[in-house]
Amino acid sequence: MTPQNKISASFPVAENVAKMQTSSTLKAGQIAAELREQGFDIIDLTLGEPDFQTPEFIKQYAIDGLQKNLTKYTPTAGLKSFQESVAHFYAERFGADFSPMEVIATCGGKQALFNAVCTLAGAGDEVLIPKPYWVTFPEIVNFIGATSVFIETEATDFVLTAEQVKNSITDKTKLLIVNSPNNPTGRVIPAAEMRRIVEVCAEREIYVLTDECYLYFVYPPGEVFTSAALPTELRKYVCVAGSFSKTYAMTGWRIGYTIAGADWSKQMAKLQSHSTSHPTSFVQYACARALENHADSEKAVGAMLSEYERRKDWLIPALQQMKNFKCAMPEGAFYAFVDVRDWFGEKFKTSADVADLLLKEAHTVVTDGAGFGANGFLRISYATSLENLQQAVERIKKVLE
Repeated sequence: MTPQNKISASFPVAENVAKMQTSSTLKAGQIAAELREQGFDIIDLTLGEPDFQTPEFIKQYAIDGLQKNLTKYTPTAGLKSFQESVAHFYAERFGADFSPMEVIATCGGKQALFNAVCTLAGAGDEVLIPKPYWVTFPEIVNFIGATSVFIETEATDFVLTAEQVKNSITDKTKLLIVNSPNNPTGRVIPAAEMRRIVEVCAEREIYVLTDECYLYFVYPPGEVFTSAALPTELRKYVCVAGSFSKTYAMTGWRIGYTIAGADWSKQMAKLQSHSTSHPTSFVQYACARALENHADSEKAVGAMLSEYERRKDWLIPALQQMKNFKCAMPEGAFYAFVDVRDWFGEKFKTSADVADLLLKEAHTVVTDGAGFGANGFLRISYATSLENLQQAVERIKKVLE
């Protein structure tokens, strides 16, 4: 039977979702997968996913958890052992001082970010986001009805400064989102500058959400720094969003965490109790055990970092030698951020045009910088083999030169 009310020609999507854009990084990766299925020899340099396997000792911990029948619900904030392991690890590694109760286990780093923003900001609030930014940051702000205020950082080589933050604050500013080591630029905010940034915000009672999913991937002589180690009077304004995805090559396990003051953590746990409840129980167990196993963890992370550094040291000079390509040496993460604006003219109007040419003629997929708020740039992930990188560079050379 035909309903009396006329069926809408399209799905009546909710306004807060309609305003959101599909993740450009995931979309680019999907294009690569579809072309590969069609038989094309595609080199995918888009996704920020380690090409390493999860370390065997962590897989075994997950099996141990299953054998211990850790297959039931856990508290929303996570297993007590998980919370204690995170707190103990940060205390030993960074000298941080916080209670295990200030740790919440989340379903990946993205949920950690969503929980933090959704429990703090809303309509009428402004959220400061440095450019370039990870594509999800402004979409979370769109979702909650707040306003993104972008901070331009190209003048300081894409490294956020306390002065830039201070000059961007208004009476409506509620939150600053920081990502260091940064996706997409690979830049790292020095520890002293990061402290000054938090101090500037704390003076105005503005909160700071620091995305530290690439925390351990800092190349020498750079040093790893976490805002969880800041003094208590500053840390009460900070929420650290952490993740096991990059550190241990566990992207599909969907496990992350937040570290925040008791009041903020309580609200995030309340929100999470009505969404995912908690991450998988035996995965929490495996992660807790991994943090306790310092020797194997440091060995696994060190091996990955060393290989990323080897790829970086080959790739960046190779890109710098290419016509009309400008690319600084990243200090962390595993991305090259390439300035292609010298190609702009009659043929190329945007970086999307350049990325499209590389896709069609070089069969190499890179991510357009526009999704990160940086038209004129391309993000190239070197979380792939050195052989793939070498082949990609040769293909790009043939097309552009």
